[in-house]
Amino acid sequence: MPDMSASVSLALTNLVPLAKEVDENKVTPGVLGFIVFAAMALAVWGLMKSMSRHMNKVEFTEVPDPKVEPSAEEPADSKG
Repeated sequence: MPDMSASVSLALTNLVPLAKEVDENKVTPGVLGFIVFAAMALAVWGLMKSMSRHMNKVEFTEVPDPKVEPSAEEPADSKG
């Protein structure tokens, strides 16, 4: 693995001067950052809309099974 460490050190020596040239006060996400953020926002909006449609189709009222008779130990009105 000495080749890998040599290539890493070579890359660091070439990239460190480039990083020093960047003015930290002027760095912005730019157009690419906006496009990625907008795409993620649209994906979340679409997923929420789809989930809402699917949740509206669900019927939450539970119908008791007519085959099963309530036993004397468990009253039908118990909530607990």
